[in-house]
Amino acid sequence: MKLLRALLVSVLAVALAATTAYGFGYAVRHDTTTAAGAERPVSAPTAEAPESQPTVDGTPVRPGPVLERGDRGEQVRELQSRLFQLDWFPELTTGRYDATTDDAVRGFQAKRGLGTTGAVDLRTWERLLAMTEQPTHDQLFNVLHPGPALLAADDRGEEVRTAQHRLVQIAWLFGDVTGSYDAATVAAVKGFQEKREIPVTGEIDQRTMDRLVELTRQPTYDEIHNIEPEPGELDPRCTTGRALCVDKTTSTLRWVVDGQVLETFDVRFGSDELPTREGAFNVTMKSPDHVSSLFDTPMPFAMFFSGGQAVHYSPDFAATGYNGASHGCVNVRDYAGIAALFDQVALGDKVIVYWS
Repeated sequence: MKLLRALLVSVLAVALAATTAYGFGYAVRHDTTTAAGAERPVSAPTAEAPESQPTVDGTPVRPGPVLERGDRGEQVRELQSRLFQLDWFPELTTGRYDATTDDAVRGFQAKRGLGTTGAVDLRTWERLLAMTEQPTHDQLFNVLHPGPALLAADDRGEEVRTAQHRLVQIAWLFGDVTGSYDAATVAAVKGFQEKREIPVTGEIDQRTMDRLVELTRQPTYDEIHNIEPEPGELDPRCTTGRALCVDKTTSTLRWVVDGQVLETFDVRFGSDELPTREGAFNVTMKSPDHVSSLFDTPMPFAMFFSGGQAVHYSPDFAATGYNGASHGCVNVRDYAGIAALFDQVALGDKVIVYWS
């Protein structure tokens, strides 16, 4: 009897313990409300951590980009500003991860063997941080401040002459180079700075100088000392009748009538990919307000001589000088001069393009 009683007590104890455990477990699994009755988030199940993370050259890489094309915001501005510090991006930030930003990132990545994706992953971002300084608020939002003056009013010398001729090349300064940083030079520099959103001081700081050099070529000694080059020999085909005589050697166009040079213009030509054709041609069509249907660019006072190639005024030549090239045409940068020449040239007049 005692043995039976002991077994009964043991069974009851086990049953009670099981019931208590079940109730506690049920409460833990199903109590997802707060005291106020609001739903309490339940932690999502976590996957077991992998034994090793993805790496590049042994360096752990976070999956997915930090920044990529289409992103916008202040971090994109920071990316652009840091790329500018390394000469991969223009100075002015946009806050838009566009094609220009994508190209800059690809260049930076390729230079440093980071994998050319155009998207900024963690490794690219950390390398960029290590190589650059934290941009200021003004740098991020294009609040520009002038730098120390390299050249300013009343300066004199060869450096002033060189800067003046660069301004002449892009039609901000006219006449002879003087070597004196005078009022005309100050006015020209101010106009150049305003056009390109540089702080307008009339002084040439590093930012202004860099932009000026970018848009022009290095002047020669003769150019900065106003020594006129000897014109090349006229092609014999230019010495009779009426001819637009285009000399590629001296980059000049001369309007010649019966062997007499009446006008001379600075000109530029096409690139290696789209060269200006050489030979003897005739003016086949004139169009005072022409716009290229192929390149959608203006061609004022166009005088066509070989298919789509023409002598015409070029606003780009006037703005950037010999830093650029035409699409095969003969570009003239003297607007008033080419306008007057346009009225003199007749259909059928010769166009001779040659090397002297």
